[in-house]
Amino acid sequence: MTLQIALALAVFVGAYVLIATEKVPRATVALGAAAAMLLIGATDDHGIFFSESTGIDWNVIFLLLGMMMIVGILRQSGAFEFVAIWAAKRARGRPFVVMVMLILITAVISALLDNVTTVLLVAPVTLLICSRLAVPPAPFLIVEVMASNIGGTATLIGDPPNIIIASRAGLTFTDFVVNVLPIVAVLLVVFVGMAWLLFRKELVYDADRARRVMALNEREAIRDIPLLAKSLGVIALVLAGFVLQSRIHLEPAEVALLGAGLLVILTRLEPRTIFADVEWETLLFFAGLFVMVGGLVNLGIIDRIGRSVAGAVGGNYPAAAVGLLVGSAVISGVIDNIPYVATMAPLVQGLVEAGGHAAQPLWWALTLGADLGGNATAVGASANVVVLGIARRYGHPISFWTFTRYGLLVTGTTIALTIPYLLLRYF
Repeated sequence: MTLQIALALAVFVGAYVLIATEKVPRATVALGAAAAMLLIGATDDHGIFFSESTGIDWNVIFLLLGMMMIVGILRQSGAFEFVAIWAAKRARGRPFVVMVMLILITAVISALLDNVTTVLLVAPVTLLICSRLAVPPAPFLIVEVMASNIGGTATLIGDPPNIIIASRAGLTFTDFVVNVLPIVAVLLVVFVGMAWLLFRKELVYDADRARRVMALNEREAIRDIPLLAKSLGVIALVLAGFVLQSRIHLEPAEVALLGAGLLVILTRLEPRTIFADVEWETLLFFAGLFVMVGGLVNLGIIDRIGRSVAGAVGGNYPAAAVGLLVGSAVISGVIDNIPYVATMAPLVQGLVEAGGHAAQPLWWALTLGADLGGNATAVGASANVVVLGIARRYGHPISFWTFTRYGLLVTGTTIALTIPYLLLRYF
């Protein structure tokens, strides 16, 4: 091990410890670690700003920026208050019923959109519902982001790693639905039961609050109907752009920025209002995190780990699938699953090409491991980071360990259920 590799690992581990202990603001830690990677030569200006494999993923950054602007403008219309009151009334003020509704809604939307966009839309509604029912929002936000990661696993467009895998493997939207959706449906049912077990003590029914919620008129929450109409029209165009991405040849970030720009022109709101809901700290944290992980990729550290695993496979593809599933879940809980999948996809492609049809299930092991493993820690998936940023911004901070202690349990359970699915269906 060279000195440079040892220093890069020390920077990564040190940064991760600081993020986990929350002694220093996470954006400060990530940017500091990124600077350290630059100083030790683990990366350079080209690797940071222009490399797809080792640099800042501008698609993620600008997708978040565009959607945050759209959500911020939509908020001014009162749409979130409308949905919050409507959902609480349909659940008759019962917190667990509301939680189940939000889990299922989030999972379904995440299968059709990317999970980051989904949580940006659902989280503000959740905060309002919890305020109306006088229940703590942290359990609701935690289960929502986990539901988004589980639901996003089901389709090609639901989670960014799936797009990378599909491109490498030549898989279609239908392939994902046929091979992944069945186990995702099972996992969602189990997850609803786990949500009850984990949070039932915090889901206290307040009859007085419920009566007051039932007396509300959700239509009165709408403050600006023209603004609502314009916002919903632009959001519909943006969602269509996400679904038709392969035909219009625009990246999700481009679609989001075009939508944000169009909405700005149509509404002519003050810049202070437009940018009020942009989580700048979250965007900076992502930038630093991408550079920090990119340093490990650039030095070949992640590649070495992957090749070591690949060399141990031989022709035992059932064991390889289980190993890849579990290993992907573990690593994706520590680093963001996007750079991990980008690094592992070529290695899995080589194994599949060498093993033929017998090795094809390795793609599904990588998909399920990377996507479900994103629930393990607070930094395991982009959606996790976004929701924790929103929670902190609105005065309901969720600590790294609060999220992670639930995340490890959920990830362990979902991965344990996925192992027999892989073995029984494919081997």
